[in-house]
Formats: sequence, C-alpha cells, structure tokens
Amino acid sequence: MREVAIVGVSMIKFGRYPDRDFSQLGAQASLEALKDAGVDMKQIEALYSGNLYSTSGSGQRILQQMGQTGIPVVNVANACATGSTAFREAYFAIASGAYDVVMAVGTEQMGKQGLLGSRGDPATSLEGRVGSYMMPAVFGMAGMEHARQYGTKQEHFALASVKNHFHSTENPLAQYQKESPLDEVMNSRAISYPNTLLMCCPTGDGAAAAVLCSMDKARQFTTQPIKIAASVLTSDPFTDRDLTLPDVNTLTRNAAQIAYQQAGIGPQDLSQVELHDCFATAELLHYENLGLCGDGEAGIHVASGAPWIGNKIPTKYQEDIAPLQDKTYKPKTTAVVNASGGLLSKGHPLGATGVANIAEIVFHLRGQAGGRQVEGSKVGLAHVIGLGSSCTINIVQK
Repeated sequence: MREVAIVGVSMIKFGRYPDRDFSQLGAQASLEALKDAGVDMKQIEALYSGNLYSTSGSGQRILQQMGQTGIPVVNVANACATGSTAFREAYFAIASGAYDVVMAVGTEQMGKQGLLGSRGDPATSLEGRVGSYMMPAVFGMAGMEHARQYGTKQEHFALASVKNHFHSTENPLAQYQKESPLDEVMNSRAISYPNTLLMCCPTGDGAAAAVLCSMDKARQFTTQPIKIAASVLTSDPFTDRDLTLPDVNTLTRNAAQIAYQQAGIGPQDLSQVELHDCFATAELLHYENLGLCGDGEAGIHVASGAPWIGNKIPTKYQEDIAPLQDKTYKPKTTAVVNASGGLLSKGHPLGATGVANIAEIVFHLRGQAGGRQVEGSKVGLAHVIGLGSSCTINIVQK
C-alpha cells in the first residue's frame, strides 16, 4: 500500500441554496479544491462522489458542470458517512496503485428537511411500539442512558453546544456563527430530552471536496502534503436483541481502535478532532467512544475546558460552568474538539459532512484556520457515524 496525501481541499459555506442544485454546489467545491491543489481537471484520474438524496449519477452530474474528461466515476450513498466513505474509496484508489491523482466530493441539498428518521417496517420498527426512531429521540435516549449510568447532567450535555457555538463565531463557512450561553441553550425549546433546540444540528445544503494523490507525486503540487495516516470504515456488529435502544457507540469504538493501530498513535497524540455532533448528547458519547476520556468522564471532560480552543473555558463562561467542574479531574487528552463549530453550528448536509470534517482539519494542519486555529496542530481525527449503517474515521497529519 502506498502512502497517500491530501494536496487540495475546499468547503463552501453551508446554508440554504434554493436557486442552485447539488451538482452546482459540488462543482464549486471541486473547482476550488483543484485550485487549492494546483491541479488541472485533466490530471484527475477518477472521481468519487458522495450524495445521499439525489437520483443516481451524482458524480456524473457534477462533472457536467466542471468538465467531462471521460474518467471513471463512483457514486456513494452510506447514510451520514456518505462523504467520508467516498473519501475512503478515493484513498484506497491511490493506496492500491490504481491511480495517482483522484478527487473525492461530498454534496447534499436538503433544504428544510426537518427531522431525520423513519418508521421502517411497521412489523419490526421501534416507532409506535417502544418509542421513536427519529434521530432526536435516538440520541435523546442515548444521552439519558449515559445519565443513568454515570449521573451526567443535562447541563453537561448542553456545554457541547455552548462550546461549539462559541467556536463557530470564527468560522465564516458555518451555517450559523452565533454564541449561545448556557442559560440560552438550556431554555431553548425542548426537542427530545435532554436535547433542546440549540443542542440539535440544523439541516441545510453544502459541498466539500478533496484532491488526493500518492505521496511521491504530492511533492509536485505542494510543499505541505497532508498524510492520510488511517482510513477506517465499520458497521454495526450483530447483537441478539437491540429493540429498545439503538447502539450508537460500538461501531465508533471499533473504528477508533483500528484507526489508532493503523496510524501508530493513541488518542493522547491528537491535536484536534472533528466528530459527529449531530446532537449535543452525541458529542459527549463520542468523547468516550474515541478514547478522549474514560467511560463516564465525558461531562467533566467538556467542563474542564480540555476540548475547547486553547484548552480553557472562556472567561465569560467560567462562572456558569464552575459548578459543573471536578477540580480533581486530569484530562487524558487535550485534543480540541469541533473547532469548526461542529455540526451544531455548521449544519449537516449529509453527503457533504464527511469531506467537510476532513477539510477543516487540513486547514488547521496548514495553519489556515484563522481565528479558530488550533495552535501547533499536527494530527487530526475526522469522525462520522451513520446510525445503523456505518462509521468512518480518518486520521490525517503533517
């Protein structure tokens, strides 16, 4: 297997684009990634396109907007991990030696999609029998189970939202760039306890793209190639019965273990993480799933300041957060989490999210993240979970 590098990335501002379709958004992100890489479209040997909601042929429709050169196109749909799965396919295309320069693009146009989730087969569905399979309810239940086991408070979960909204103010590509203090998060409309409205990610439209090539060839395009140290995809393992509480943890824990082994590092070596905070409860669960803290420590971990930019609580929030802190707690890691503002601020156009998370980390590794820059960032982990379907983890480093 050859070493693979990222030489170009792009993410358009997530939001609402009622006058454009996903192929136009994807073409914009792709052309910007080509420019960032210093690569011409004629040098791209294959395209891997992630899109969940469009009709078939998403990649071909993007190429119609930017240049049809006859290259092979692979279209990917894999729940919320759609874009990151397309990225992983691009990675293996280079690592295997099949191609030297390829592109991965993730796109989605969701508009005002509303709540995600469905009833499925009424004979076997959770909906209407033991609760709801809508995503707010699933992650609300998962948060409540964590609270039952470890005593985690609603305020601890809310801190993930406070943190990410604070980070978003320095990210011009985020759908929302607005601070939300703890009392505002706690008092916003209840959606599915313990998650309030400001603890849920918004839907929207977006696109992101990356240009990948062999490490040997990367030197032709940049003096700052970003190495892909690990690229992992897992799915749910079999369980005898899982009717009342979907497992949102195991596939991430399995993927993290494999990814750390591939990269030859541990969570303590990470500078930053972009994880799948579809809900505030999900962020805290994934702290533990990714090994950023021990089981049961997610609440005090976020309250410690460790996952905040600068590894400290901003002065304006210290008084509110002090009662939630454990002064004896020693963080296992100081990896900053969701410096971008996370899905809670960026939005979550499903097919675009996975590539956008990777692009965000690349910005930091290059020192191009502006006011949200994680100083001295050397290693980053991008994580996406598609419930009941897949989990991707990509570790990238200087």
